[in-house]
This record gives sequence, structure tokens and C-alpha cells, in this order.
Amino acid sequence: MSPAIGATLNRVDGRYKVRGESRYSAEVPVPNLAHAVVVNAKVASGRITSIDTSEAERATGVLAVLTHRNLGRVANVPRLLPSLAGLAAPGQTFFPMQDETVHYGGQPVAIVVADTIERADHAGTLIRFEYETTPATTLLDQARDRAYVPERIFGGLLPGQGSRGDVAKALAEAEVCVDATYRFAPNHHNPIEMSASTAIWDDVDRLTIYDSTQGPNAVQLTVAELLGLPPISIRVVSHAVGGSFGSKAMVWHHPTLAALAARHVGRPVRLVLTREQMFTSCGHREEQEQRITVGARADGRITALRHHKISLTSPFDDWAEPSLQSAAVAYLNPNYEGVYHLVRGNTITPTFMRAPGEATGMFALECAMDELAERVGIDPLELRMRNYSDTDPESGKPWSSSGLRECLQRAAELFGWHDRDPRPGSRREGQWLIGTGLASALYPVTQPVNPQRAKARIYNDGTAVVEAGVSEFGTGVFTAMTQVAADALGLPVERVRFVGGSSNLPNITAAVGSAGTSAVGSAVHVTACELRDQLIRRAVGDDHSPLHGADPARVEVRDGKMVLADHPDVGETYSDLLHRTMTPDVEVLGTWNPPPQDAGYGIHTFGAQMAEVAVDAELGVVRVRRMVGVFAPGRVLNRKLAHSQLMGGMLWGLGQALMEATRMDPRLGRWANASLADYLVPVNADAPDVVVDTVEMRDDVVNPIGIKGVGEIGVVGAAAAIANAVHHATGRRCYELPITLEKLL
Repeated sequence: MSPAIGATLNRVDGRYKVRGESRYSAEVPVPNLAHAVVVNAKVASGRITSIDTSEAERATGVLAVLTHRNLGRVANVPRLLPSLAGLAAPGQTFFPMQDETVHYGGQPVAIVVADTIERADHAGTLIRFEYETTPATTLLDQARDRAYVPERIFGGLLPGQGSRGDVAKALAEAEVCVDATYRFAPNHHNPIEMSASTAIWDDVDRLTIYDSTQGPNAVQLTVAELLGLPPISIRVVSHAVGGSFGSKAMVWHHPTLAALAARHVGRPVRLVLTREQMFTSCGHREEQEQRITVGARADGRITALRHHKISLTSPFDDWAEPSLQSAAVAYLNPNYEGVYHLVRGNTITPTFMRAPGEATGMFALECAMDELAERVGIDPLELRMRNYSDTDPESGKPWSSSGLRECLQRAAELFGWHDRDPRPGSRREGQWLIGTGLASALYPVTQPVNPQRAKARIYNDGTAVVEAGVSEFGTGVFTAMTQVAADALGLPVERVRFVGGSSNLPNITAAVGSAGTSAVGSAVHVTACELRDQLIRRAVGDDHSPLHGADPARVEVRDGKMVLADHPDVGETYSDLLHRTMTPDVEVLGTWNPPPQDAGYGIHTFGAQMAEVAVDAELGVVRVRRMVGVFAPGRVLNRKLAHSQLMGGMLWGLGQALMEATRMDPRLGRWANASLADYLVPVNADAPDVVVDTVEMRDDVVNPIGIKGVGEIGVVGAAAAIANAVHHATGRRCYELPITLEKLL
């Protein structure tokens, strides 16, 4: 294995970030720049009956006030497809400001363009709207009786229901049964960088957009369809992105609104969402309820699982995060039924949020598993071991690789699980009740459905540049791709540079679903290998090369030198070959074709989480004291990056368990805590001691470099481990997230 793979290489963009030199989409210097501010509807349902823009239009510095009466019309709203499909990926199939109808609170109803953002913001307050309101549905409980089972969910990728075996019969015959209902508050992503777009028309049909996005190509294709332009007319650039967590995975309205505003005023326009607008403009994790029924034998072996979910979606799209998919295959189980129920409400279409579906669905399953372990009187760790499956219970196919057993065993060793007294409330330190809990973690290995491309070029000085159109939104993908390219080319990492962040570069799939590194990495690997092999063929075919006439299969590259594997003293460098043949550079455009979705294996990433909590017996305050997470993500490209991603996911799970909730005011149909002051997320003072470890499991199925991704698996199981620890400390089960002190008093 090359030292480039698995090394703890520092981030290649690290120094630029700590120096404040990274250029984000709202910071790109643009001459003659104007600023746009979106004005949002203050009602949740109804229609605009009148608009008075006269005072705003007279305000100093104002260039235009746009409403549905004078904003350009979009040519077409593309289908709702996840950005992993490599096609246009709108966040919802509704585009605002095309008519007078208001579908949800915060819907854009006007745009003010001015010479400064302050003047645009002020002018926005001068617009006068009158509405005719209609009753709004903003809470799940307001419309349960109108729930329906969709044919498909998740952009049409997944069926609305599925089953195997005979669940009703198996549950009726079960010796032990756990039936529990879990409720989940809506959540919002809240990356530090708000979404931003800068639109520049070079001509009537040539557009450049600087956008904060997880997928430049997805933005290019979506805006092209909305504006009725060929994709070649649009260039999307994303130099650096200040976090996303799913809010920038799909393409929302602001890039196209910025483009329409820029075309209207005839100069570049920058549109930056406010923090409050991030709560109504980029999707969210939907309010939902899950009922799970687990049937088992007296020894704890599962015989049936029924899992139903009901959640709130928008008036236009059948969106539900796929909460049932991983829970359905977590354990050996011959009888299963999973059904999604949707309620149409006055909300923007929900969207991906880190570990979309798995964070909630596995919470329900793993809390029910803990309850089952208590009912049958066995250790929660032993229960999971007894129900481990070597194959995918849904398809019967073997796992491409698993590691769940190994993760559970390693986590127990690191955590000291076997010293635990299983009795709830058995351990106390002063006023604090101490408890420990565990949970398994599963996350599907998401494969792109279309070819992935990259370009590699080596110069005659022995340096190389590799290009692919992927954004760097905090995961360290540019660093990992530098390592993948260096490994394939046999070069030191310092002689390789990776370039990304533009739709003009190869690769067409957004980095979503923990698939960014594997998708782009596979393309980079294949491309760099093609370039390396081409140079080896040139050398063995060159009369003047020390390698002339050698079998190319016997040649390998070490530190930029092509040598015979069994005679490493025989060979020459890339630079020697290129200089001698008077070749300034050699370039390859390569393609990786992902395996078919039914490739004969079940493909998931597995892990195990454990947590220790302290609960104030009098106040109900919960403090997480330590967490252990062990994961099997296939091959680890960069241990420092992987550790950071996994730890960040675990702390996100802490937030899910104890803090994060967006509260809806049903009287106004608006979010009541749309700010970082009121939407609580963990900070350093909340962070416990976190231990992260990995179990490397060889996987030759998923992709050429054998990696599964670590961006989201760290979230899965963390909240359930904490909730199970709270029960162990207090004897009280919590069926609603977040777990707040009033629920424990």
C-alpha cells in the first residue's frame, strides 16, 4: 500500500482557511456588483391581493423591485431528483414568484436589488403586501386524517411501502413484543455559511454563477432547465463552501432568482440568504412520527418487524427521508413491513439532512432493541450479536463487507461495557444518576447512477494536476483526492495538485449521501491509473528507455520513477521519459462506471456507538460524559479526515438527542426559533470525551479503491445510545426527540 493512502495528511486547504484566505461564494470580487435581498411571505397559506412597491422603488440606491408581476418566467421546473442522479436536482417542484399564491410561510414574494446590501434590505421593509389568507396546515397533528401512502418517495427513488414474509402472523405468534411510537421534532441544518449566489451575465445567454453548493454540475443543469438555456451556456463555480449537511445538496431557488435579477438590472447581482431565511429556503428534516413493533422469541431472536412512519411534506412533492430502509436490514428478520404515510402541509419541501432517514429510523429501532433486551433479560450487546445477519435480510445477498460484530466488540472493549451493572438507576454519583447505552449504526453505501469523470495531466517536471468538478464543503475531499491521485501515479503527495469546484471540470454528480469521496475518488483513481499505464507503455516501447521491451505488467512506479518490480534499480522517471521525447505534458480524461444497483451484494456501512450520561436527579438535566464510536467504512484514505468526520457526526447525534428542534408557531405558520440564539446546537462546553476508532474491512465490490464514506455514519446510532443511557440512568424511556429536562421530571 502506498504511503499516500491511509496517511494522516494535513488538509491541502488548511492554511488558506486558518488565514481567512479561502474565497467563498459571497466573497468573490466582482466589478459593478449589485445586491439582492429576498422579501418573504408573512402568511403560510393564501394569496397576495395587492402589492405597493412605490416607496421601495424611490428609496436611495434601489435598482429594481421584482415581484410575480415583473419577474421573468421560468421555462420549466425539472423533476424532483436527488442530486446523486447527476441530473437537474431542484429542491422542490415549485418555483416562487410566478403567481400570487402563497404556499408556506417564508416563501419569496419579492426581491429588491440595490447598490448596497443595506439599501436593498431597507427598501425591502418598505414594500406593502395585502393577503387573503386560507387555513394552513403546519403541524402533523392538524391533518393526520388526511394522510396517504405515496407510490414513491425520496425524489422517486424508493417505494412508499415494502414487505417480506407474513408480519401479522409472526407478530401474533411472537413470544415477546415491543410496540413503541417515537416523535421527532423538525430539524434545520444551520451551516455557518449561509447559502449565497453571485450571478454574472457575460452576454444575453452566457451566465456565470458563484454558488455555495455541494454539486456545481447539479446547479448548472437545474438553472439551465429553469432558464431554458443549454447547460453549455452556464458555468457554476464553487471555490469553498462553509458547511452544508444537506442544505446545499439540492438546488433551491436563490441561484436562479439571482440570475433573473441580474438579467433584469443588467449588472452582476449577489444574493445572500439571511440566517432566518435559511430556515425557510433550503429544506429541513421534517416533523415525523414512527411506530415500530418488534416481535421476538423468548431468547430475543427477532421474528417480525413492523415499521410505519408519518411525516409532513409540502403541497407539491412526496418527500420523506427514507427512515425505514436501513432499519429494515439491520438484523436477521424474515418478516417485515414498512410503510410511509405523508401529510401535505404548508411547508417548503423537506430535504436531505445529515444521515437522512438513518438518523431517525435507526433511533427508533435501536431504542426498541434496548427495550426488547430488557424484556427478555439479556445484555443489549448480546441481543444485537444474536440477531446479526451475514446477509442482507431484504435481498438475501451477502454483504459486500460488514464489520458490525467487530465494531460492537471493539466498542465494548474501548468503553468498558462488560463492567456495566444492567439495573436502571443502579449507579449514582451525588445528585447525578449515571447510565450507559449502546446502539448499532447502519448507513447505505450510495452509488451514483451515472459515469464519473476526472482529468489527469502530468508535466515533464514530474508534477501532476488532477481535476474533477466536486465542491469542497468541509469534508477534506481535495486532500483525499490528492492522496488518491498520488497513490495511483506513484508520486509523492507534494508533487500532486487537485483542482475542483467548477462545472467546467469533469464529473457530474454532487457529493451527497457520503458518496462524494468514493465517487470522485474512483474517477480519480481510474484516470490516474490510465495516465500511469500510458506512460509505462511509452517507456517500454521506447528504444532509448531502460525499460524497453519489458512486460508493462512488471513495471511499477515509486516516487515518480518507473521501475521493474523485481529489479527496482532498472528504470527511469516520468520526467526522464517526457524530456527525452520532447513531450511537455500528457493528459488523460478517464471515466469510472459505477456497478449496477443490483450487483449481487448488500452494501451498507456498519458501526457501533456507546455513550455514558449523567442525569441530574432533581433538575432532569442530561450531560453526556463520554462517547465511543467504532466504524467499518472500508478502506480509510486519511485517518485525520476520517476521525474528524466521524467525531463531528457523533457530536451531531448528541445535538439530535438533546438539543435540536425547530418549533412551529401554528398561529402564524412560521418557525418560532429561526436563529442560532434559539435553535440549540452543541458547543465546545457540551462536547464530551469522544473516542473514535475504525475497523478496516476489505471491500472489492463498492468501488476500485474500496471505500464506503464516513460523512454520515457517525451520526447514526449516537442519539439512540444516549437515549438508552438515559433510560439506564433513570429507568425512564424517552420516546420523543430531543430529550429535554421537562420530559425527565
